[in-house]
Amino acid sequence: MVAPAETRSRRPIAAAFARLPTGAKLFAILSAALLPFALIITFAAYQTTRASDVENRTRLRVAAAESARTLTIELVGDMNALRSTLEAVESDPDDRLACARVRGVFAPDITAGGAFGVYDAAGNLRCGTALGAAVSPGESGIVIDVDPAGGLTLAIAGSTGSARAAAFFPTAFLAEVGRPSGFIPQFSARLRGDDAALYLRRLDGSPLARRDSIVEPIGIEGLALEMEMPAAPITSPALIAMLLPLLMWLVAAAVGWFVVDRLLIRPLRRLSRSVQLYQPGTPFEAISIGRVPAQEIRELDQAFLALGRTVVAHESDLADGLVRQTRLTREVHHRVKNNLQVIASLINFHARSAADNPDVTAAYASIQRRVDALAVVHRHHFAEMEVNRGLNLRSVLGELVASIRAGAVEPRTRVGVTLEIEPFYASQDTAVAVSFLLTELMELAMATGPTVPARISLTSAATPERAVLRLSSPALVEGNDIRGLLATRYGRVIEGLSRQLRSKLFHDPLVGAFEIEIAVTGRD
Repeated sequence: MVAPAETRSRRPIAAAFARLPTGAKLFAILSAALLPFALIITFAAYQTTRASDVENRTRLRVAAAESARTLTIELVGDMNALRSTLEAVESDPDDRLACARVRGVFAPDITAGGAFGVYDAAGNLRCGTALGAAVSPGESGIVIDVDPAGGLTLAIAGSTGSARAAAFFPTAFLAEVGRPSGFIPQFSARLRGDDAALYLRRLDGSPLARRDSIVEPIGIEGLALEMEMPAAPITSPALIAMLLPLLMWLVAAAVGWFVVDRLLIRPLRRLSRSVQLYQPGTPFEAISIGRVPAQEIRELDQAFLALGRTVVAHESDLADGLVRQTRLTREVHHRVKNNLQVIASLINFHARSAADNPDVTAAYASIQRRVDALAVVHRHHFAEMEVNRGLNLRSVLGELVASIRAGAVEPRTRVGVTLEIEPFYASQDTAVAVSFLLTELMELAMATGPTVPARISLTSAATPERAVLRLSSPALVEGNDIRGLLATRYGRVIEGLSRQLRSKLFHDPLVGAFEIEIAVTGRD
């Protein structure tokens, strides 16, 4: 079953997280657990600051609406008065009453530095002051001329297009008219035309400071009032309120990691390093686990020290027991070797007493050779006990062949053996089986005739820890005597010894050779 792509994508993340040190894992877990709370508190503090901004913006909107309304009343009312005067002048250029009425309407403006002028179709000034407003005959609507350094000029044409009028409103007058009542905070206000703007009030401070602004239309097309005021400042308490949760999150995660690292992780690392450096047979040394480790770490430290003392005492007992066992084993082998020598001496004594009977003497010699084979192995095993490599087969087989030659009872029997033995080592069980097998094969060869030339070799096999043992002799070439002896006396013994060696014995009857692989423990 193929894992989903999403699951496969998570596995590298989980593997990377698993490779992190324990301290880093703890820091990551604490950060992930505490960060949502820090973000919630920070968001709540931000919302408080934002609510203050919304309140300030609402106040600004109310003030701007009030200012725009008063300016609209002033400007639109004055322009309506000019439009009525224009209609009267177009009907009667000498209408003095119309001029008086419009002069009364503009009285506050004139007192503040304003002015107005009404012109007939010929361009003659009929009322007010000459302003030279740029209104061409035939233009409809109100023409706006913003002078940032002086003020605002508005001009209109009569209904027939033959007369025109203009009004000038100084900046100070407009600022006073447009000032919202009861508005205490600092603010700026400006009238925006299509091409320029007239500042009624400027706001001190850095242009990079946070500001709220709003635009309200004036009742004259192409003219609007824009007001600005400083936004609610982000004060130190507000900034601290927003940043403190994040700082507390970071400090909490760092303190948690620091405490666990000092109380648990670092002492555990020191304990682990001490255990890795521990050498068998030596006691645990006192471990420096820091000044303020956890009580459980202290108890674990004491448990390691107690364990070290127990292990040292136990190893000492084992060493003493091993020494006693070695001495006992040496004594056992020594006694077995002595008993085999006693048996060999008894067999030799009985063989001499039966010298007048050749068959009995030959039987005693055959038994003597087998006892000598076992004695040779025990003698070498006793000598090699202090070395754990096994028995040296070159020495064992050399002494065994010498014993076979010396034990030939028939004066006519001549035994000649050539040895080609590589320096292999074998276990005691293997050496005993090999010694008995060679003794049986030499007995078989000696039973076929008086002259027994033989060649014994021990060479490396194709596989390691194995060696090839080979005995060849012309006396072992296929014949009636060999077949009879193998069938009646030697065959079953030789087959049993090959089974003990856990290998198959190969016989080449044409050259008179027997070959078998044996297990070895090493070589020089």
